[in-house]
Amino acid sequence: MLRLAAYGFPFLFIGVLSSRAAGEPLHVDPDAGNSNFSAVFDAPLGERINAVSSRVLCDLTYDSESATVSGRCSVPLVSIVVDSQPTKTEHFQQWATHKKSDPKTCALEAKLSALKLDPPLSSNAVSKFAAEIPFTVCGRQRRDGKRERVEGTAMLVSSTTAGSAKTVRVRAQIEKFDREAYEIGPAFTEGWLARVQSLSAVVAHEGRIELSLFATAK
Repeated sequence: MLRLAAYGFPFLFIGVLSSRAAGEPLHVDPDAGNSNFSAVFDAPLGERINAVSSRVLCDLTYDSESATVSGRCSVPLVSIVVDSQPTKTEHFQQWATHKKSDPKTCALEAKLSALKLDPPLSSNAVSKFAAEIPFTVCGRQRRDGKRERVEGTAMLVSSTTAGSAKTVRVRAQIEKFDREAYEIGPAFTEGWLARVQSLSAVVAHEGRIELSLFATAK
């Protein structure tokens, strides 16, 4: 039997700002290939699982007056690859959708509302942020109604090309992300119930999510 260790996470999640004008729209392009999402679930007595995607999409607005960011970010479920293995990737899709919906319609999503940067964004200076952010997986919120603690940094990268849009580099992480809080796993998936007990020792419930994003002014 293939042993799977927690391919749950949410997506996804966090993006940020760009230039100094108040209310300026920012965009993380999922086709650019320079932004990525990764989730690592390491079971003490089981396997270390790594799930990755480079198709992070964010549409955000940076308010320079309040130094805050608002908007949405998402990662399509079908873009996430688990341990570079098609079988594990397919199983994660089943766990996330409960085999009741098409994986192509599912996404890991996060909504940002007035995420504060400290200090305000400026060229080649690091701004820090920390906030409780709501996530959904295939439209499902956490069962306990809580949000995820997201911490990270943002920096406005100076452009060396005339006419190029300003770019913001973002690094963010979520510690102890509980996949079962979003009902991601065999216990919630039809046809997997008989395997739950045998998987319990090798499937980690908690993992770490990391995001590396580049957002540009629209």
